[in-house]
Amino acid sequence: MLPFQKILSNFFYAILSLPATAMGFGLSVQIAALSWILRTQYGLDIHEIGIVWAAGPIAGILGQPIVGLISDKAWFWGGRRRPFILIGGLLAGLAIFALPHIGAIDSFLGIGSIMAVAITIALTLDLAINISFNPTRSIIADVTPDGPPRTKGYTWMQSISNLFGSLAYLVGALFGNFILIYVGVAVILLFSIIPVFFIEEPRHLEEEAKEGDEPVKETKTQWGELWKIYIAHGFSWLGIQTMFIYAIIFIEKRINPYSPGADVATTDLVTGQIIGWSFFLLNAVGAIWPIFVLEPISRKIGRVKTHVMAVAMMALGYFAIVFFAKNQISLYVLMAFLSFGWAAVVSLPFAIMSEKVNRARMGFFMGIFNLSVVLPQLVASFVMGFVIKALADPRTVFIISGISLSISAFLWIFVSEGKKKSVPEVEIQPQGIKH
Repeated sequence: MLPFQKILSNFFYAILSLPATAMGFGLSVQIAALSWILRTQYGLDIHEIGIVWAAGPIAGILGQPIVGLISDKAWFWGGRRRPFILIGGLLAGLAIFALPHIGAIDSFLGIGSIMAVAITIALTLDLAINISFNPTRSIIADVTPDGPPRTKGYTWMQSISNLFGSLAYLVGALFGNFILIYVGVAVILLFSIIPVFFIEEPRHLEEEAKEGDEPVKETKTQWGELWKIYIAHGFSWLGIQTMFIYAIIFIEKRINPYSPGADVATTDLVTGQIIGWSFFLLNAVGAIWPIFVLEPISRKIGRVKTHVMAVAMMALGYFAIVFFAKNQISLYVLMAFLSFGWAAVVSLPFAIMSEKVNRARMGFFMGIFNLSVVLPQLVASFVMGFVIKALADPRTVFIISGISLSISAFLWIFVSEGKKKSVPEVEIQPQGIKH
């Protein structure tokens, strides 16, 4: 074990965050480019785009629990999570590289169906991300103690992930989505392959509870609490996934509508740039909150109360977009406002959930937890596209998002905070950290 891991230094937390950042970067590329490519390059209708996006959650339903269960018990290539991070990172890089070549791949293979190729690539990409996302999150719980150090691990993860995610959208906004794709391939491969060789994983998770630590009986899975978390978190993601998939419709119809005589290619390019700037602000401002705001507030009032506040603010931001986002500037300001809730949704629930399950089965429970993300995405993919199209009002995108986040904030109130833990001084031992 390297010294920076023994003392849980900030540098170690940064290194520990990079594999999850790689997968988050890949997801950012997908969010920025997939709907735009399918809409502007291949002319897919809105409900067809939703069907392509559905490939991801289908992969996640099977991929994350299975990979989590296997990684809890497996050990090869010097780690439990390391092999799956390496394999998933390589596949994700290749799938991202294929995105701008959907038409060429279709012609080369003679399939004659853009939809079929797009679904296959999306499925491969999401399966790769799902192979890696679970281990990248589980490894944080594996190598950090319960309590504030665990919260710090997940908040650092999200701050760094949001920072690079924002850079992804910035690259897309400044240089276009095609350049973004090739940058994404490089980032994914570097951040998923190199860092894992500087992190030493514990060989036997079930032996982590030793004399003087939290009793083993307190690590038993709290299923009642988990169900509350799953349902509350699911409503958060129903609203967020609706935004990710269909924000392009709101931007096309309300922020950057076609005008008579306008050049179609130029209008499409501007639409892509607006998407890039919007999600850049969501992630760039969101990178500030986890380390500098969410973690300190969580120490004072608790993680659940902090999360309720953040999700409620995000719901308010969605309704504000419905009524006040009429041009690019107003949309950008409100996307920055959404960032506080976004930062909480992708960081605090992992820390809350991880202390309510058996630590030796963390990978499996991370996979089950992922169902509260992918099942809402299926609903967003298969149902919301038809609803938005039928109502013919682009604001419906954010009305649905606002209602979903409001329900989520209410449901999170019923999740127990859990036992507060003090942060004792730590003494450095040859074996690691001793409390």
